[in-house]
Formats: sequence, C-alpha cells, structure tokens
Amino acid sequence: MKLHAMSKTTRRNTLTYGLVILAYVVLQFLGSDLLRPGGVLSYSLSGQLVPICAYVVMALSLNLTVGVLGELSLGHAGFMSVGAFTGIVVATSLQGVISSTPLRLFLAMVLGAALAGVAGLLVGIPVLRLNGDYLAIVTLAFGEIIKNLINNLYVGMDSNGLRMNLLGGEKALALEGGARPILNGPMGAAGIPQHSSFTAGFLLILVTLFIILNLVNSRSGRAIMALRDNRIAAESVGINVTKYKLMAFTTSAALAGAAGTLFALGMPVLTPNKFDFNTSILVLVFVVLGGLGNMWGSIIAAALLTVLPELLRRFSDLRMLVYAIVLILVMLATNNDTIKTFFRTLRGRLLPQTAKRGREEGEHHA
Repeated sequence: MKLHAMSKTTRRNTLTYGLVILAYVVLQFLGSDLLRPGGVLSYSLSGQLVPICAYVVMALSLNLTVGVLGELSLGHAGFMSVGAFTGIVVATSLQGVISSTPLRLFLAMVLGAALAGVAGLLVGIPVLRLNGDYLAIVTLAFGEIIKNLINNLYVGMDSNGLRMNLLGGEKALALEGGARPILNGPMGAAGIPQHSSFTAGFLLILVTLFIILNLVNSRSGRAIMALRDNRIAAESVGINVTKYKLMAFTTSAALAGAAGTLFALGMPVLTPNKFDFNTSILVLVFVVLGGLGNMWGSIIAAALLTVLPELLRRFSDLRMLVYAIVLILVMLATNNDTIKTFFRTLRGRLLPQTAKRGREEGEHHA
C-alpha cells in the first residue's frame, strides 16, 4: 500500500513506530564500537537505557487510563511492583529449568503482566465506580496497600519447590540449608538475574504501542473515549460503562506489570519502597508533560525526564533544583499556543499531504 493512500490514523501510527525504530537504531549505533572503542554513550547513560524503556512503557500504559479513559490513577507504581517481584520470582525459579535467557525473560514478563492485570481487575471493580478526586485517592490507597503487602512477603525456593509466607519472616520459610530467600520482605530481592536488555525494552515498547494504538482505534477504544467525553450520553446509547472502564484499566495495569518485570530484571538489588507514591507521581508527570492521549509525547517525556537527572549531574547538589526549573519551563512552553501551532505545522509537514479526495477517503475509513 502506498503511503499517500493510507488513512490519517495509519500514517500517524506508522510514523510513531518508525520513529521508535529509528531511535533504537541510532542508540545502538552510538553504543557500538564503530565510532570509537566502547561507544559514544557514557557508561552511566548506557545503564539508563533499560530503565528508560521501562518508564516509557509505564507512561504509555498510564496514558491509556488518564488520557484515553479520562480517569486519574495515582497507584500505577503498585501494578509495576506486582510485575517486578513476580518477574524476579519467575526468572530466579526457572534458572535451573530453562537455559535460554530470552525465554526466561519472556515468561517472566508474561506472568508479571498477567498477575498485574489480575490485580488491576480486582482493584478496578470497586474503584471504577468512583470519579474524579475520589478515584485518585482510592487508587493511591490501593497502590500503598500493594506496596506494603509485598513489603511483608517472603518467598524462597529449595529442593521442595517454592515457599511463600506473609508476615512470618525469613525463618518461617524453613528453607533447607544453604537456600536463600528470593524475596526477603522489606529487604527486597538481591542477586537478581540480569536478563533485561535494551533490545528487550525496545520490543516491549513496540508491543505496548501496538496494543494501545489498536485498542484506541478500535470500536472498544471509541467507546472508552465516549465515556471520557460524556459518560451520561455514552450510557444513553447503550455503552457498558463497567466493561469498557475495566478493559482500559486492566490493560493499563498489565502493561505496567510487564514494565515492572523489565525494570526489575535489570537491577542487581530491588526493594518494595522503590515503588512508592513518588514513582506514581513521576509517571503521571511524564503523561501530563507529554500530553494527555498523546502516546508519542509520553515516549519523549519519559525518555528525557528519566535521563535528565544524569545529564545534570555536573551541577552536583543543585541538579534537582535545575531539574525542577527545567520541568517548569517545559510545562510553560508546552502550554503556549504559539509553540503548539509550530509543532502542529511541523507534524503536518512530516505527514505526507494527499489530494483532497484521497484525504477525505482516508478520514472516512478511519
């Protein structure tokens, strides 16, 4: 199919996929030995690639809830933690069973996403009956509940298989001599298998984009956005509010779980306190800064704001102050009508212009 014959939505989605692939190729090139031994990227920036991918997926998944569904959630870090510690347990347990590292990572991501999705479903059933500030407060509470449950969870493995205990402590696991717990309550996990890679993160971003963009552009996506725009009008035409809200919220939670697994399996040590209220707010900042409902904006905002503290390290103790000032300036700039018009014009030039008839046909099919 020729590009000018594509619908407006298809062109926009193709451009999004293409820019993500281009960014991956450029970063791989900069990190290779082609330009100089060791690559152009510094060691610290290279180490940030996996967390950047995880936070990009987190921003995309939260944008599905906040930007597309129109509900404010402040407990997204809780779903990330479910995926993170599920992935750690799965990857550690399968080390002696499956020799392939990519396969172990894949299974860990799938199970992490599945359990996070179940958690999102269980949380969403009572929570999504609320709206506005009430919903935000309750999701915040559920995020803290999930964090504290994991904070008191002990999981170990010996020749008899996995053992799990809540609140009982490490001794309650009664592991055989020499066996160490995988999850050790508030101490978290240590010696985590390092399975995550930049390539795995890149593939997860593509899968996340594929799921979200296809959902948004489907009949279900239009129903979800109708609920966002006017719930009463949507109900009046027969749209099932509970069904479509749970669909968006559960999908968002599952993708956050996959991001948590990617993040966790790139860290040597991880504690439950990493996934606190501050992490949820950080991801929300990515979404707001990138634009509600704007998936490409979420990608850029998550990548830049994740790496920005590292780039500002030369400012030493003032780096977080500079970070805050930069954040405020960017917020002001992105809400400036002149700058918005400039980017709309730029995007219009990037997307091929079609003849009037072709454009009308594309918009009709979209």
